[in-house]
Amino acid sequence: MGTQLQLAQNTLPIGSLDAYIHRVFEMPMLSAQEEYDLAVSYREKEDLRSAQKLVTSHLRFVVKVAKNYAGYGLAVADLIQEGNVGLMKAVKRFDPTIGVRLVSFAVHWIKAEIHEFIIKNWRIVKVATTKAQRKLFFNLRSMKKRLGWFSKDEVEDVAKILNVKPQTVLEMESRLHAIDNTFDADEDDDKAYLSPSQRLEDNSQNPEMLIEETDAYDENTKQLKEAFEKLDARSQTILQSRFLSEKKTTLIELAKTFQVSAERIRQLEQQAIEKLKTLMANAV
Repeated sequence: MGTQLQLAQNTLPIGSLDAYIHRVFEMPMLSAQEEYDLAVSYREKEDLRSAQKLVTSHLRFVVKVAKNYAGYGLAVADLIQEGNVGLMKAVKRFDPTIGVRLVSFAVHWIKAEIHEFIIKNWRIVKVATTKAQRKLFFNLRSMKKRLGWFSKDEVEDVAKILNVKPQTVLEMESRLHAIDNTFDADEDDDKAYLSPSQRLEDNSQNPEMLIEETDAYDENTKQLKEAFEKLDARSQTILQSRFLSEKKTTLIELAKTFQVSAERIRQLEQQAIEKLKTLMANAV
């Protein structure tokens, strides 16, 4: 999808967020039939021009979604960029034959990328690690009826609505109100030795950890090789051509080799990957 992103960027203004937003809202929307035809073309023929049209026609939707997350202290441009990544992932996975419009399918992928970006950039220490905490994190701000800390009744109401414990609400509110510490303090600061950068342990050259990582890599490589050899010849050829060769073979090229459709090659590829995962899991 890297080429696809480049194609999309070539049609849009760079540098001004306002100009970008104005441009994407000028782009024509697709009819259901146009969307279907483009999606089929990309899915079966890997036509990047079709993928480009699908992406660019839905960029306005990413902007709308991204603006809903503007209250987390992160640049809207960055949120839009992450949302665009989610949109491209959605286009890559979209199956037009299921009878759902791309915008309905893509919203999950767009929000997922934006959520991950916010979580990773909110603080050095992640504020949300479990599914329940993430749900709470993205709903806590909007559920506040006033500025300041929650009252006891408000905490209980939020906990009930989001199906979490009151203590979890209090912990998340505390994290959201916490003040960030400078990771690497100025050398002239008398308390520079207290900054996190001075207290973090460096395990990058730990001999024990290096040996463990090497052993784990060797073991995983061995398991992958053994599992790969258990696949049938056709599956081996497809995976070798698609993922293990320096020049990736397209679905169309493999379809001609095996005299089947590109869709059938895609199905065989997915089946081979799933079988490979199963073989490796059973080997553990």
